[in-house]
Amino acid sequence: MGISLLQPVQKHEHLRQLESEAIYTLREVAGQFERPALLFSGGKDSIVLVHLAQKAFAPGGIPFPLLHIDTGHNFEETIEFRDELVRRTGATLLVRYVQDSIDSGRVREETGPYSSRNGLQTVTLLDALSELKTDAAIGGARRDEEKARSKERVFSHRDVFGQWDPKNQRPELWNIYNGSKNPGEHFRVFPLSNWTELDIWQYIVSEGIPIPSLYFSHVRKVIQRSDVLLADSEFLAKLPGEVPELRRIRFRTVGDSTCTGAIESNASSLEDILSEVISARVTERSGRADDRRSDAAMEDRKRQGYF
Repeated sequence: MGISLLQPVQKHEHLRQLESEAIYTLREVAGQFERPALLFSGGKDSIVLVHLAQKAFAPGGIPFPLLHIDTGHNFEETIEFRDELVRRTGATLLVRYVQDSIDSGRVREETGPYSSRNGLQTVTLLDALSELKTDAAIGGARRDEEKARSKERVFSHRDVFGQWDPKNQRPELWNIYNGSKNPGEHFRVFPLSNWTELDIWQYIVSEGIPIPSLYFSHVRKVIQRSDVLLADSEFLAKLPGEVPELRRIRFRTVGDSTCTGAIESNASSLEDILSEVISARVTERSGRADDRRSDAAMEDRKRQGYF
């Protein structure tokens, strides 16, 4: 099912501290909110969040559903892994589809070779949160990923329109989180805020957490577009002269297949990935085509209600 395991190894002390902080945050969410949901993308960060939620509430089950906003342009491996994880953990999965938002006229499909459904997810997400009356949406974003995400609080307030104001955030002294809100407002909660990409991978190794095969080196047809390698698929509109070619690649981040860039890599094991991450000089989102639309692309999307 596109899953790989590694025998658990000894956990570093800093990972114990990060794990403890994340579990505390998840328990705070369960204690302060009535209808939380965990935003699940099928990527490594949301997979780690599910694992932490299992730990936080054991021996009981995860007390809130996993919410997946499906663009319809996912990697097949992602969907296979998602379904297997739900079967294995017994978690409740809720899926809402961007295609339904398009069909209902809530959003308009982009056209052209640079089109993507990634930004369209915002409307589908906000509609889903409203429908489900979700008051806390737990996400796997980390501050080291991108400059806009570095501005987020762990408990990040959203107004009645689901929008974020980076200049109006609450202090979080001594890890005291204020979940007070007005009717119709909600919070985005980021238990992994203080983790780094390397922390995530070290934790995956130490806990023996299954992950999708997309993260490991494999041969795939790709399109070279500027300095980004995009997976060839029926959803990717090609520019004149673009010809798919086989490359040995892997993905550092997993999202909509039309805008998620791969890297050339021979990393076929978790040890290889750790070595690669340690020596990396660019961020994992550097290959995300949607982040390159403007210098403030991510912040603009987050202000509107994006993940």
